[in-house]
Amino acid sequence: MSFKNIIKSLGVMFAQWLDSDYHPDISSLKNAKDKIDWERCVPFVILHLGLVALIWVQWSWIAVVAAIFFYVVRMFAITAFYHRYFAHRSFKTSRVMQFLFAVWGNTSMQRGVLWWAATHRHHHTHSDTHEDVHSPTCSGFWWSHIGWITSKKNFPTNYKAVKDFAKYPELVFLNRYDQLVPMLYAVAMYALGAWLETRYPNSAVTAWQFFVWTVIVSTVFLLHSTLLINSLAHVSGNQRYKTGDDSRNNIWLALLTLGEGWHNNHHRYPHSTRQGFFWYEIDVTYYGLKLMSWLGLITNLKPVPKKVLKESE
Repeated sequence: MSFKNIIKSLGVMFAQWLDSDYHPDISSLKNAKDKIDWERCVPFVILHLGLVALIWVQWSWIAVVAAIFFYVVRMFAITAFYHRYFAHRSFKTSRVMQFLFAVWGNTSMQRGVLWWAATHRHHHTHSDTHEDVHSPTCSGFWWSHIGWITSKKNFPTNYKAVKDFAKYPELVFLNRYDQLVPMLYAVAMYALGAWLETRYPNSAVTAWQFFVWTVIVSTVFLLHSTLLINSLAHVSGNQRYKTGDDSRNNIWLALLTLGEGWHNNHHRYPHSTRQGFFWYEIDVTYYGLKLMSWLGLITNLKPVPKKVLKESE
């Protein structure tokens, strides 16, 4: 490859990292084979390799507790906003809060809000068929868990699937430049770590240690916990409802993902704000959304229809 072509390839690679809508030959992606796009996934790979840094930064109670805290806070953003609001519109809110929810969710580093919602809506339409981009039934467990997200053909956002939200330019901006918020989050975590290191010199916390735990460790666990709903929640658990797919209810996944593990419930009636249909099905995300409704931040939480509840009797 000539020097000119190398520079051109690097330019395309960086452009794709910075602008998720940049696809020099998007027409060829429709019929492309599923395979890992290593160039596009460099940031994704670096994030995982960053776990090695734990050898040098070690740990402190402050860093570990902070990592857990930001895991929970950002998991709530994914489950409550990216999923239950943007993908399923299970409640209503103002345009300002909608934007703030999208920013909050973007700190999870799971790509743009419109890409996430469009991909998930497609999953519900084609669940566990060959059209489903992450079905363990059709593509195997590991591809459904992590492989599909690295495939070149799954990078573009299908804006037609999210016309209801694509009409807002601020959401399109966040979706296109989906690396911006994560970078600001990373800078904020380093700055907070530096302040803690200076303020509490005897706590064993350092700026880089805090960064590694809250940005790398927390984000990797957050990502794979979320992806388990695509893979394990279609393999392990029980099926209360006949939904025509392999979605299952799994209490351990529900605890790990703040309520998303009641996946068979969700596939039976995805428009409900709550996914734990019964009082004994722990759904932390729903409890948080209920609190937000009491505070007036959101409205019109959609309930589970009584006829759906009776189907389980």
